[in-house]
Amino acid sequence: MNKQQIPVIVLAGFLGSGKTTLLNHLLHRSGGSRIGAIVNDFGSIEIDAMSVAGQLGDSTVSLGNGCLCCAVDASELDEYLDRLARPSAGIDVIVIEASGLAEPQELVKMLLASENPHIVYGGLVEVVDAAEFDATRGRHPELDRHLGLADLVVVNKADRVPEEERERILGVVRGLAGRAAVVAASFGRVDVELFFDRAPVGERIGQLSFDDLRDLDAPHDREDAPHDHEHAPHDHEAGGDHHDHLHSAYESLSFTSEAPMEPRSLMALLDSRPEGLYRIKGYVDFGAADPRNRYLVHAVGRFLRFYPQPWAPAEPRLTQLVLIGAGIDVRTLEKELEACRTYASQADEHGMWGVLRYVQAPDAQPDAQP
Repeated sequence: MNKQQIPVIVLAGFLGSGKTTLLNHLLHRSGGSRIGAIVNDFGSIEIDAMSVAGQLGDSTVSLGNGCLCCAVDASELDEYLDRLARPSAGIDVIVIEASGLAEPQELVKMLLASENPHIVYGGLVEVVDAAEFDATRGRHPELDRHLGLADLVVVNKADRVPEEERERILGVVRGLAGRAAVVAASFGRVDVELFFDRAPVGERIGQLSFDDLRDLDAPHDREDAPHDHEHAPHDHEAGGDHHDHLHSAYESLSFTSEAPMEPRSLMALLDSRPEGLYRIKGYVDFGAADPRNRYLVHAVGRFLRFYPQPWAPAEPRLTQLVLIGAGIDVRTLEKELEACRTYASQADEHGMWGVLRYVQAPDAQPDAQP
């Protein structure tokens, strides 16, 4: 069984913002998912790597005594990624924890330039220290630019500032972050679903499992639950009670349609996706526009990619999508997706052009998973 591409997440933030704490939290909350990490300490004593390596073992690549974006080129980064992305490692997601002095834009460029067919860009996560936010902006004015590049911003240590001050900081961050999702946290406690899927118990197909679709949202046995799509806010982490600590809140929407999606309408929605919508995953049926293939969709922040895969014989032809974000209008997204449905059997010969812009060349695609 061949794997889909492994998402690679860049975890950035200035010194002391809490990147290692957040990474260690992800490791503890990963469920059955296996995380690989590239930890970049700036200095000869690799404290952060030592903290993480005890949990990851041979799934850690440690880069000391130099800043990753300055000391390593794209081909060298590919070598490190090759070590973690090899099938025998069984890695589900890779996190690059950049040094506090790294330039996130350069790391993102290196990932997007990667020729490794087994990995895919998983987004830029910027960690901000709420208690030192104003002081950090004063010392590092480039923080404003970093926030503008981020796909997800974690305002960490939010418990250390009064509520009024916290709301002010969140407002400033949202203004600088543009369309990025912004969440508040303490002790790096964020919901892992914002980053990756926990390994499912049941059948898994690519990056989307049917267990994830069924279990991601609120209980589905309510009498008032919609028949083919459900949604609910998430403001807690599975497996633990942290009522005494701040942690991230997010919303998700699960959408299923037996009717095919009209490609022009769906691309108009995806190209103008709203602020705070961080991840989109799932499969799309474009019906008569491409009757041979379903399309795996992977979107994180501004990044979007489709992977056409042949329909299996007798496989139900459905669109199944999960959308995850912070501060998103779930009801509006739901209505906009419903408006993308088509019941026409006539194919528009040019309708798929917008989709195909986001499809890799065939020789760069990973093998499809049956």
